[in-house]
Amino acid sequence: MKSGRSILLFFPFILAFSFSGFGQGPRVQEKPKPTSRILFVFDASQSMIGKWQSDTKFNIATRLFSSILDSLKNMENLEIGLRLYGHQRLYPPGDCKDTKLEVPLGKNNIERIKKVLKFFGPKGITPIAYSLLQAGNDFPPCDNCRNIIILITDGLEECDGDPCLVSHELQKKGIFLKPFIIGIGKNFKESFDCVGTYFDATNEKEFRSALNVVISQALNPTSVQVNLLDQYGKPTETNVNMTFFDNVSGHMKYNFIHSMNNKGLPDTLEIDPLLTYDIVVYTIPPVRKDSITITPGKHNTIGIDAPQGYLAFKCSGNSTIKYLPCLIRRNGMGETLNVQQFDLVEKYLVGNYSVEVLCLPRLVVNDVEIAQSHTTTVEIPLPGIAVIQKSTNGYGSLYLEERGKLTWLYNLRDTPQQQETIYLQPGKYKVVFRSKYSNKTSYTVDRSFSVESGQTVNVKLYNN
Repeated sequence: MKSGRSILLFFPFILAFSFSGFGQGPRVQEKPKPTSRILFVFDASQSMIGKWQSDTKFNIATRLFSSILDSLKNMENLEIGLRLYGHQRLYPPGDCKDTKLEVPLGKNNIERIKKVLKFFGPKGITPIAYSLLQAGNDFPPCDNCRNIIILITDGLEECDGDPCLVSHELQKKGIFLKPFIIGIGKNFKESFDCVGTYFDATNEKEFRSALNVVISQALNPTSVQVNLLDQYGKPTETNVNMTFFDNVSGHMKYNFIHSMNNKGLPDTLEIDPLLTYDIVVYTIPPVRKDSITITPGKHNTIGIDAPQGYLAFKCSGNSTIKYLPCLIRRNGMGETLNVQQFDLVEKYLVGNYSVEVLCLPRLVVNDVEIAQSHTTTVEIPLPGIAVIQKSTNGYGSLYLEERGKLTWLYNLRDTPQQQETIYLQPGKYKVVFRSKYSNKTSYTVDRSFSVESGQTVNVKLYNN
């Protein structure tokens, strides 16, 4: 695409041939895997004494829970802990603050947790909200940890607390990930869906299965493929940064430069499946997709529309111009999306743009269309050069002269140098100047001159 008029440049250009270099980057070491810290919040309230198939709920739950813990032995990057509630004060009357971290998070805690569960028995009331609130203090600071809560309960909140609100606030602060809840003996899904991911265990078999699924989802990696779709719905776009944000807390979780594998398909990533994500893809302008849920244990495919084309600039005569900024905006919008150097090629989302070349005078080209996988080229004339010979220090300005009117372009420099070289588009100009040593306004001089493409003109302000 060619501009409808020629262009003026407001600072020196360097005309040169472009070249590219090739090199091989250093090998990048993979980031260490995070430590998964699982805090089990276990119901030891009086209702857990109730009969449940072959034994009491508490005995069955602790027995099956202990067998699951054995499967976690020798697992790397894992710390576990145990918080009980309802185990210290008898009901009635019960105590709505009856909860305690009995086994702090750490490695090799399995036998210690088993002993604690054998020592305590069900006694009191069910303060779920308060227990979750206190659990927020059970995770010591850690830069590379996943904090997970698994709540095992046979009842609902009994202390007028709001487990949903507490869970949401702690997730929002990034204290822990979305909790798991296993409901024993009765379906509490409607009450616990707002707290976290709920699993129903109406019998022993379902409880064992729920524990296995929860542990698997909490610890096993999940693969994700992000398809950056072109205008035809094909995953051909790549080589752009993608940032994954936690939808609840807003915290930044991952940054990936999108890439294709050796089969030409989007590369596979491993991300935490326990979060809901907002993804920002830093095309120009950026695109985003919010509230993305991941299915744990499966390969997930996320499609994001990101059709792109290219924008390039060209100077007549195929000369390369460097160090000339060009402002890129959406057509009809004031926000600057990018400042693109004249000699570079950039990718933009498919659409119509406005281009402002920061030359003297500035050039605005509207309705620059970026098409899928196509390079749109904006061409400008080769500039001319004006050498302003001042002979003395002073105060002055350069103007574009059109139809009897002056448009300010540039203030001359009050420096010891007696001349200034300015690159300008072809056109008519005027310089207005007064020596700093002249104290009369009437000593002002003005000179008109013309600039032609690729030519140099000398402008003498004084005839010596």
